[in-house]
Amino acid sequence: MLAGQKPVCGRGVICDPLRIGRQQSCRKCKQIVRAGVTVPPAWPGRVTVTEADSNRMTNQSGPKPFSVLGSTGSIGTQTLDIVREHRDKFDIVGLAAGGNLDLLAEQVREFEPSLVAIRDESRIGELKEALSGMSKLPEIVVGQQGAEEVARHPDAVSVVTGIVGCAGLSPTCAAIEAGKEICLANKETLIAGGPFVLPLAAKHNVPLLPADSEHSAIFQCLQGIPDQGLRRILLTASGGAFRDLPVDKLPTVTVADALKHPNWAMGKKITVDSATLMNKGLEVIEAHYLFGVDYDNIEIIIHPQSIIHSMIETADSSVLGQLGWASMKLPILYTMSWPGRVECSEQTWPRLDLVKLGSLTFKEPDHVKYPAMNVAYAAGRAGGTMTGVLSAANEMAVEMFIDEKIGYLEIMKYVEKCCDVHRRS
Repeated sequence: MLAGQKPVCGRGVICDPLRIGRQQSCRKCKQIVRAGVTVPPAWPGRVTVTEADSNRMTNQSGPKPFSVLGSTGSIGTQTLDIVREHRDKFDIVGLAAGGNLDLLAEQVREFEPSLVAIRDESRIGELKEALSGMSKLPEIVVGQQGAEEVARHPDAVSVVTGIVGCAGLSPTCAAIEAGKEICLANKETLIAGGPFVLPLAAKHNVPLLPADSEHSAIFQCLQGIPDQGLRRILLTASGGAFRDLPVDKLPTVTVADALKHPNWAMGKKITVDSATLMNKGLEVIEAHYLFGVDYDNIEIIIHPQSIIHSMIETADSSVLGQLGWASMKLPILYTMSWPGRVECSEQTWPRLDLVKLGSLTFKEPDHVKYPAMNVAYAAGRAGGTMTGVLSAANEMAVEMFIDEKIGYLEIMKYVEKCCDVHRRS
């Protein structure tokens, strides 16, 4: 060991004072190391199913109770679709939503949760009016604190975190502190709060079960992989709305153009992130925190068909992937039932037909078309608060683009400028 260097994780990783700002991972134990601080990844290069994990579904005396954060959004509505189809296995005890009170009222009438949170206190009367005639009204709570109460619901075993953006971080932490399983669909939880959230989850022995299709694929592939068996992660990307558009056409694209995703039906923010490929950059950071893999060993590949949801390469050069149609329901369902599998109808869950599909193709991403990738990798390697700044800046820039206050190409300019200012400060 050289002078001025010191071990920080007990497995031979060293922190060089000349590279103190660089976040890296121990190749042996997958611990995340930054400036002498060790952060435990959620699943350090492998997924081990314990006896307690195996009993998660079988120990329930009835349907497994859930709270859903962001119930009227894309993740929330698909979660409730799953519950509707499998009422014998899943139940809803708490819902938290934003401003879509008409849809929330329909959900409350159907699933009869005992606790409901809305964002705006001034609209409590409006919600109560929409629920008039119900034999038993739920308790209604408001704001961020209300969402946290839903996350901590004493009857909930698991919490689906479908709130978009950094607003989802606080209620997710509340659920972890209450010992709830986390069905993690909110990227910002780890991107903005990874160094805090991961030790918190470890402290409370709470599993972070990835509901993103890419991280779910990796999670599924890692089950059965031995210690030190993971070499590399291959994140697949559809390429978004502009994958076939020449770069010189990007200055004139509109919000409507950016929201025309070729494969996936998602919310506006993540669909724009898919167009810029920032969603994939954020997923690289999330994969780093979830699985403890160094950024040099996480690769993005364009896969236009969105059938292979991601792959891992093992130490012996084998490559394992998870395949399925482009639907968020399967990864959401797997977080809800893990480590079990739920029998599903072929009518609502069509089988994958590779012969009908014909072919799967791959190509290297265009860094000129997608500058977000390099920005995200740089933020991830910087670590610390930089990933939070990246996420927040992107969230605000995308919101301005959707509101037609800035052009498409200005999104990354704003994000890069924010990261540069933060770096200099």
